[in-house]
Amino acid sequence: MSLAEIIRRQIAMAGPLTVADYMALCLNHPEHGVYAGIDPLGAGGHFTTAPEISQMFGELLGLALAQAWLDQGAPAPFALAELGPGRGTLMADVLRAARGVPGFAAAAELHLVETSPALRDAQRDRLGAATWHDTVATLPDDRPLFLLANEFFDVLPVRQFLRDGEGWRERVIALDEHGAPTFGLTPAAPLERLADRLADTAEGDMVEHCPALAPVAEAIGARIAAQGGAALIVDYGDWRPLGDSLQALRRHEKIDPLDAPGSADLTAHVDFAALAAARPAGHTALTPQGVFLERLGIAERARQLAAGLEGAALEAHLAAHRRLTHPAEMGHLFKVMGLYPPNAAPPPGLDPSGPDPAGLEP
Repeated sequence: MSLAEIIRRQIAMAGPLTVADYMALCLNHPEHGVYAGIDPLGAGGHFTTAPEISQMFGELLGLALAQAWLDQGAPAPFALAELGPGRGTLMADVLRAARGVPGFAAAAELHLVETSPALRDAQRDRLGAATWHDTVATLPDDRPLFLLANEFFDVLPVRQFLRDGEGWRERVIALDEHGAPTFGLTPAAPLERLADRLADTAEGDMVEHCPALAPVAEAIGARIAAQGGAALIVDYGDWRPLGDSLQALRRHEKIDPLDAPGSADLTAHVDFAALAAARPAGHTALTPQGVFLERLGIAERARQLAAGLEGAALEAHLAAHRRLTHPAEMGHLFKVMGLYPPNAAPPPGLDPSGPDPAGLEP
C-alpha cells in the first residue's frame, strides 16, 4: 500500500489531518517516508545544503565554535554535537578546520542526532566513531555542549492557522468529492498558543506553529545554561514570519505538497522568535548568513582556495561563494542565531541580542 493510500484511508476513518501530521507521515513514515531508506541530499536527491556547496561553510562554522570553546576556558571533555548531520559533510569540515586549535579535537566527544538509517551509515563512513541519538533528549547533560544545527528546524512539522477575527481557522488536509487529498479549514476558534500573534497579524494572515520546536530548543538551552557551551543555528526563516511557507522539493524542483506524498522533502520557514523564547540560555541577534560568513572571513578564505584553481573549477568555486553569501541567493534568506551562557561572550560573527523586535527580552 502506498503512502498516498495510507493517508486517504486515515482521513476517511479519522477525519482531516493537520499539516503537521501530514508532514510527519511524508517525512518519517518507517516504510514510505522520504527519509526512510534513501539519501535525500545532493544531485541524486531532493536538495543541496550549504556544506555540500562548499567546504568554506563548515570550516568557518567549525572555527567559530572552536573560538567559543576557547572563550569559555577550553573545557574538557565536552560534547560536540550536530542535529541532522546529513552525510557528515559539515562535521567533517568542522573537525578538519578545528585541528589547528590546540586541544579541541582531543577534548571533543562526537554526538549526532539522526533518525535516518541511510544517513547514519553515511555519517559512520565519513566520521568514524560517534554516539548517535534519535532525539536531543539523550544528549549529554553533564558536560559543556557545543552544537551545530544547519537546516534542522525547517523539517520539523508545522501547523498552519489563518486569522479570522479574534480567532483562528486551522488549515487541514481532507478529501475532496473524488477522494483526493485537498486543503481545507476548520471553524474559527480562539487559541491561547497564538494569543500573542493577534497583535502583529491582520485578518486573513497565516501563521505557522511548530509543536516540536520548543522541546528541542529548551533541551539545548538548558544544557548550555547549566554546563556551558554554545549552539549555532542556521536555517531559513525570520523573526515571527507570516504566510504559507510550506514547500515540497522533489529532485530539486518545487512540486505541490499534496502530490505523491513521501516522494518529496517537505519544509517550512523557521520562527526564530519561537526559538529564542523557548531557551533558558542567552541568544544572539538574528544575523543573515551572508553577513555572518563575511564577518568570519569567507572572502579571504575564498581567495586562498581560488589561488590553486582555474577554469571550470574556479568558476564553480566563485559560484559557491556567491551562493552562500549573496543576498539574492542564500545570503539573506538563511539566518544565524547563537545560544550561549548568559555570562559568556556570544559566538564569533554574531551580536548580543538587545530588546527583541516583538518586545521579547533575552
